[in-house]
Amino acid sequence: MVDLLLRNARIHDAADPVDIAVTAGVIVQVGPSLAARADEEIDCAGRAVIPGLIESHLHLDKALLDRERPNTDGTLAGAIAVTGALKRAFTLDSIRDRARRVLDQAIINGTTAIRAHPDVDPIAGLLGVEALLELRAEYRDRIDLQIVAFPQEGILRAPGTLELLRESLLRGADVIGGCAYNEETVADCRRHVDIVFELAAEFDVPVDIHADFADDAADPRFDLAEYIAEVTERSGMRGRVTLGHVTSLAAQQPRRRRRILDRLACAGVAVVSLPATDMHLGGRRDTTNIRRGIAPIRDLWAAGVRTAYSSNNIRNAFTPYGNADLLDVGLFLAQTCHLSGPEDLARVLDMATTDAAMVIGIADRYGIRPGAAADLVVLSTHRVADILLDRPDRYFVLKAGRIVARTTRIQELLLPAADISPHTGDAAAPPRKLREFEMLRAPEESAPHTPPS
Repeated sequence: MVDLLLRNARIHDAADPVDIAVTAGVIVQVGPSLAARADEEIDCAGRAVIPGLIESHLHLDKALLDRERPNTDGTLAGAIAVTGALKRAFTLDSIRDRARRVLDQAIINGTTAIRAHPDVDPIAGLLGVEALLELRAEYRDRIDLQIVAFPQEGILRAPGTLELLRESLLRGADVIGGCAYNEETVADCRRHVDIVFELAAEFDVPVDIHADFADDAADPRFDLAEYIAEVTERSGMRGRVTLGHVTSLAAQQPRRRRRILDRLACAGVAVVSLPATDMHLGGRRDTTNIRRGIAPIRDLWAAGVRTAYSSNNIRNAFTPYGNADLLDVGLFLAQTCHLSGPEDLARVLDMATTDAAMVIGIADRYGIRPGAAADLVVLSTHRVADILLDRPDRYFVLKAGRIVARTTRIQELLLPAADISPHTGDAAAPPRKLREFEMLRAPEESAPHTPPS
């Protein structure tokens, strides 16, 4: 007897549907027509099932600020300035309320883990970290929340930030963050990186740095990826370092870009692309052939760099869009990075699932396999290859084998009843009646949740 059984789940297009058995929140068996009996069953009816989506880079503390004050010039500098001003009015309650709205939407959209980057600086102090520590406990049965202590305003240029970062880690932040470009000089930017790695060693935590977020590398403060790879190797941090944005890579000459990518791959440094923000803020001074301003995804893949993508911001000065829906962001990434066809789209989906799990360090308990946590999403589409294209409903979202969200939607196509004569084309003929209809339910709509056996 198992706790939960998902019947007829499509996890690979090239194979028949399988059953997934769950006990105590963990997948215990995967296979066709399992003989197990369960306290509860879900009939997936051949629908696609994937492991839970992962937001590997999200700013919950700054979400939903756009209605308070938008970023009118649309630049990165403008976004930092607007947000800096708004942060002065932050309270624990305001951060919690906005973050809860995004967390709830993310869960409904199939996200089961988030790495969040609350600002830590003399303006906001530790409010963001404190709010997210509370939310991590509040939401622990619905979503996993990692907390990154993030020095948005810099470290050297914002005295007092170093002590706040250290206090954040003492209070329970999981990751030390960085904002490598937000210092006055290149030397200070490098020292910023060094400090971040020193804190990582002191507290034995991973590193997650915002880096090289510019249209090009004309300003050397936005050309630090290679230095970060060097420090990663020197510090023995292989596999524990992540860079967010890294958009200026796309502007490097091919030979130098290959060299940087090789260094990142050799050092085991991951890259998280943030296309909604990067494309919105990038290219603002271009008057012709406006740049996409997104990390070169195909080059990152070819070099063997672990690559994920994420929403980054939801409706604020950095990104005035978003619904915390990673499938929407993935489709946008594909559309803007010349990615198409089954192989590319499967790789993009991996970026929000298996690759993201490696980025945030949960791969050992993730996936659809015995021994993995039963963090699963049942989708309304019947082919894994169509997940990004179909923009499917998340029928069921499971966290540790427990249903935490579901979407029920009926779509009906209304057709003229069969006994109504079509228009003959005769000008004297009476107008066609459209008062009587027969309702056709969309073929994918059937109740997937069956009573316990």
